[in-house]
Amino acid sequence: MNPSAGVDRFSKTFADLRARSRKALVIYLMAGDPDPAYTERLVPQLETAGADIIELGFPFSDPVADGPVIQAASQRALHQFTGIGEYLDLVRRLRDTCGIPLVLMTYYNIIFRYGERAFARHAREAGLDGTIIPDLPLDEAGDWRAVCDAEGLAAIFLEAPNTPPDQAQAIAGASRGFVYLVSLKGVTGAEKGFGSNLEERVQRLRSHCDTPLIVGFGISTPERAREFGAMTDGVVVGSAMVHAIHRAGGDGERAAVELVQAMRAAMDGH
Repeated sequence: MNPSAGVDRFSKTFADLRARSRKALVIYLMAGDPDPAYTERLVPQLETAGADIIELGFPFSDPVADGPVIQAASQRALHQFTGIGEYLDLVRRLRDTCGIPLVLMTYYNIIFRYGERAFARHAREAGLDGTIIPDLPLDEAGDWRAVCDAEGLAAIFLEAPNTPPDQAQAIAGASRGFVYLVSLKGVTGAEKGFGSNLEERVQRLRSHCDTPLIVGFGISTPERAREFGAMTDGVVVGSAMVHAIHRAGGDGERAAVELVQAMRAAMDGH
């Protein structure tokens, strides 16, 4: 396998978006909520509906960066996988039907227990393109960055509203695929201090790097997606998607597709 395939898939995705004057719509799903087969069916539908990148959460018992909606999804999915290996099997099956970047979001203990080098290798072999590990700060991620670079796996880091400018610059320089800008001080799904200094942060980071800047946390409506997409290279829709699927019950797949279509239309100015 091409060792840079994961990073290359991000580069192609963002080049295609720029050519069409579009912003990236990144959709977060909790893998295995309600079961892995459901996730396997849903991801290709979301790609067709207009999603450009899929974040696939792996359930964790103490998801400290997540708000109540994703915490509940993690609890529902916790017993759907006997381990991260079954998650990678799901990624492998999705890669047969899905052409857009797939990103793991989970917590460092999962990676540490598996072994950083082994996980990065197996993740790329399965077809995963990148990782977001909210509880692994850049200052402690030297080894992880090295193994990801060696495997062509994009290590994506988070920059927050209260990140000091020099640290934000380091995060932007270290991130592969895209830089994840957290829109607020708090957990996913919240709106406290929502986007208050986002434009200033974007301008500062653009002067130091050309890595795409994607904003997430709390983006729950098409109007918000359009507003924040206009300032950045794209948005992440997470809690709103997880909530829509769970609330709709048996109609969850349709609800998910309709939410993606609405977000895509708003971001495209339709």
